[in-house]
Amino acid sequence: MEVRPTAVTTTVAAATVGLMRRRTFLAAVASVPAVGALPAAALTAPLTLRLPSPTGPHRIGTTTLHLVDATRRDPWSNASTRELMVTIYYPASTTHGCRRAPQLSPAAAAVFGQLDAGILHPELPSTGVSWAATRTHSYADAPALPVRRPVLLYSPGGADPRTIGTSLAEDLTSHGHVVVTIDHPGETSEVDFPGRPPRIIEITPDVQTDPVLNRTMMTTRFADVHFVLDQLERMASGHNPDASGRALPRNLHRALDLRRVGTYGHSAGGATAAQSMHEDNRILAAANLEGYLDLADGALYPIAQQGTRKPLLLAGTDGYTNPRLDRTWSAVQSHGGPVRRTQLQQANHWTFTDYAAFAPQLVAAGLMTPAERTHLVGDNPRAVPVVRALLRDFFDRALQ
Repeated sequence: MEVRPTAVTTTVAAATVGLMRRRTFLAAVASVPAVGALPAAALTAPLTLRLPSPTGPHRIGTTTLHLVDATRRDPWSNASTRELMVTIYYPASTTHGCRRAPQLSPAAAAVFGQLDAGILHPELPSTGVSWAATRTHSYADAPALPVRRPVLLYSPGGADPRTIGTSLAEDLTSHGHVVVTIDHPGETSEVDFPGRPPRIIEITPDVQTDPVLNRTMMTTRFADVHFVLDQLERMASGHNPDASGRALPRNLHRALDLRRVGTYGHSAGGATAAQSMHEDNRILAAANLEGYLDLADGALYPIAQQGTRKPLLLAGTDGYTNPRLDRTWSAVQSHGGPVRRTQLQQANHWTFTDYAAFAPQLVAAGLMTPAERTHLVGDNPRAVPVVRALLRDFFDRALQ
């Protein structure tokens, strides 16, 4: 039977003309059935996934920023400027009259359901979930508490959007941090810029193995982090860095304590966090959640070659064993310094993301097998609170 692609599939395919290998990608999206071809079970009411509640005392506000770096060309689209989207989570003074923000915008959710679910992450179901229905515990544009708070920058894993780090960001915020999550357009699955269709992933999977592409990816990420921190400094001084001219939430600029800045990230984002700390004196601590500290050609990052005098957390899982991870982490540890290394049990690579909360719900709904859950996040029923406590404790000590 011929399968006709849906409208979303067509949009995704058309947007990946750039650097992605279209044969591989189009073969993958062609396997996604059109709505009319779905099995009967998939036509029932779609599942709404729920994010776990934050555990801290603070109410949470959130806002998005559209940032433009006029000093850099975009290496993936070759645009004359580098554009980013970030989300800021912050302790709110009140949430009265504000709405809970969605985890994904409708446009981003449409792409996520076709590209991330079932293709980039084959363990996730390609049907049966309403990805646009999940609400965060954060309130859009709520006024901020005018109290200086430590600032944490989050970088997601390769191809993953910043939105799958929502649960951890909210929990850290509820305990008194300001958290800024960053998309890296061109290698993030989808980025929803204001007033236009989402920008879809453009680069080939060879970015993980090709030395030139891999170096471009990582140096671009490091520059993204430094640029975002520059813009936060502008904001703290009373300027609005949003390129679209959106008004900032009241008192947000008074909530940023840029004397206490940390970074954390997952996978490629973990490497981004660690090396960004090494390069930028403004960053005082970093948590690397299972990211290699070398490039595709085996060259160690400077932080692994030279060590660090700043607090560095290296957190891995027992389900993701790789000699490359051990070699590069052992290299940075060999220099001594305040480096802490830990391993989560009954866990796997994406346990540091929202998938740790979503996978059990998907298994309970019959949309994911237990084996798929284990391959994605492991089977530790306490993974979410363990990861949350690990990051809270590390940054509380490091940025005290």
